[in-house]
Amino acid sequence: MPHDGTPPPTQLDWTRAAPEDATGGPWIEIAFGPDDQVYLRETSAPETVVTTTRQKWDAFVLGVQAGEFDHFAEGA
Repeated sequence: MPHDGTPPPTQLDWTRAAPEDATGGPWIEIAFGPDDQVYLRETSAPETVVTTTRQKWDAFVLGVQAGEFDHFAEGA
């Protein structure tokens, strides 16, 4: 679901998808908000936020765990 231009809630607890001792980046960050919304952003452009639903996010995670997207990383 594309973001409608409304800023995400300010009280979101963003989690960075990077090792704790990682430097550099950019990194992807995720936050779970109210109304079953999931927010994603990149640390190099935190003002750009993509929004999806928890149901779609959970389906994506299951797909990653099942290897459904491995072909995107082949040869990288």
